[in-house]
Amino acid sequence: MAAEPEAEPTASDERLREEPTASDERLREEPTASDERLREEPTASDALLSPVRPLNAFEDTVERLLQTIRLGVLRPGGSLPPERELATRLGVSRDTVREAIKSLSDAGYLVSRRGRYGGTFLADELPSPRPDHVEFDRADIDDVLRLREILEVGAARMAAGRTLTDADREALRARLIDVRSAAPEDFRRLDSRLHLAIAEAAGVPSLVPLVAQNRMRLNEMLDCIPLLRRNITHSDEQHEAIVSAILAGDADSAAAMMTAHVWASAALLHGFLD
Repeated sequence: MAAEPEAEPTASDERLREEPTASDERLREEPTASDERLREEPTASDALLSPVRPLNAFEDTVERLLQTIRLGVLRPGGSLPPERELATRLGVSRDTVREAIKSLSDAGYLVSRRGRYGGTFLADELPSPRPDHVEFDRADIDDVLRLREILEVGAARMAAGRTLTDADREALRARLIDVRSAAPEDFRRLDSRLHLAIAEAAGVPSLVPLVAQNRMRLNEMLDCIPLLRRNITHSDEQHEAIVSAILAGDADSAAAMMTAHVWASAALLHGFLD
């Protein structure tokens, strides 16, 4: 009977091995390296790094990795999971993962290091957006914002209507604190992480990738407009109200505040880009 609890390592394999045994796959993985992995957003990373469509395996793999990078699930300098783990999670071959990583390395998003503490890491400074090469019209903006309203207002309402676990509640509070104290250059990334945490709290795993995909489009637009200090202050106030309503179980208030928050962004985007 005493031996049965110790047979659990096979269960960790079915959970894509977030146990220290993953260190054997990377020729390293001291605690400091694992601290830099996706564990800060375990649910978001599980959802984003889920099996891709087989007909577009390479393209979808690149897209999923970019989402984890640009949405802040991984922080600059942080370590990617090993190729074998990524291949398992994404349902693709290791060759496909290797090609995707090389493409993103060539583009400046990733760097590879050799040796005991080697692996694939996010670049300390990610490539800057190039808004001069991007144009959006009113139809583009409306499409993103209306879909955002459907997804994120619904997410806030559902999150408030659930009995949240202590981990859910702590994740929301932590992401709120992060974005309230964000430096201007980190605001978009930490703002995205908070909205992903709200989507996670809704308890619908397939919702997270949808919110992430639309958030990518939204951030491309937001990167084309100035980051206004007053808007950040207002956004922080709205974030506080949304999270407070979710934690209080007030679904109507959570949905109403998220609607207002979505359309505050809409006003700026239309004002600057139309």
